[in-house]
Amino acid sequence: MPLPIIDPHHHLWDLEHNRYPWLQTRPLAPRLEGDIEPIAKTYGIKDYLADVQNQSVVKSVHVECGWDPDDPVGETAWLQSVADKYGFPHGIVARAELDAPDIEKILAGQAEYKNVRGIRHIVCWHRDPVKSYGCRPNLLSDSQWRRGFALLQKFGFSFDLQLYPLQMAEGVDLARSYPETLIILDHAGMPVDRDEEGIRTWREGLGGFAATPNVVVKISGLGAFDWRWTVDSLRPFVLETIDTFGIDRCMFASNFPVDKLYSDFDTLYGAFHSITRDFSPDEKRRLFHDNAERYYRL
Repeated sequence: MPLPIIDPHHHLWDLEHNRYPWLQTRPLAPRLEGDIEPIAKTYGIKDYLADVQNQSVVKSVHVECGWDPDDPVGETAWLQSVADKYGFPHGIVARAELDAPDIEKILAGQAEYKNVRGIRHIVCWHRDPVKSYGCRPNLLSDSQWRRGFALLQKFGFSFDLQLYPLQMAEGVDLARSYPETLIILDHAGMPVDRDEEGIRTWREGLGGFAATPNVVVKISGLGAFDWRWTVDSLRPFVLETIDTFGIDRCMFASNFPVDKLYSDFDTLYGAFHSITRDFSPDEKRRLFHDNAERYYRL
């Protein structure tokens, strides 16, 4: 029987009916991911299910993906309707800008939808503006932003943390300051800078998060930092993340359709399987299925 897979990080978008400024504003702005024109088109649940059809994907988690920032709950309402009709996605990580003046109202609105499990507010800031996501530096330490973060516990939400290694010291402080809130580190901590200093910063930051019990990590999105990746180029980042956090605190994810820019789903998951070939069946099941089920409460 094939190993069941839960994909805890993918996206859907409907450009004909909804607003996604980053995908619709022409000309498309330069981005970390490279030329995004191939994915700047509607990608619905049928497209996703076609992409994963050769893999034993039994559940999935949708992560917010740049919907109209003035209507964050609108994306969730749409996704819940998709889930109610098709069964996928089983979990939703919804959008909320935690420094918004009406953040409690936004979180209450998100909590109305049964598949919502957590919140994401991308905080990626980099000295190179092409790599930033429109964020300002030190947002993680901002008092108003932290007041919003403190409300997550009230609603029982986890938080998907997407940041760069240079921000990890602030991220670790955040995790230690709110030990009751589960933080799920996106994209293996986004090792974007591949020089010696950049790798050292990523490695030290990853270790800081691993020493903080309320943080787990998704191994995903690595194609954005390695457009022509191979199994061998991914292997050290995958294995070091697992070695640092341990089997029970890691999970594989696709980041589709963004990572469709670099490979198809079968090739990506084939790489994950190849890298973990010598792991035990139980270890593989935790990485590909059980940990995602546990942390996203599926």
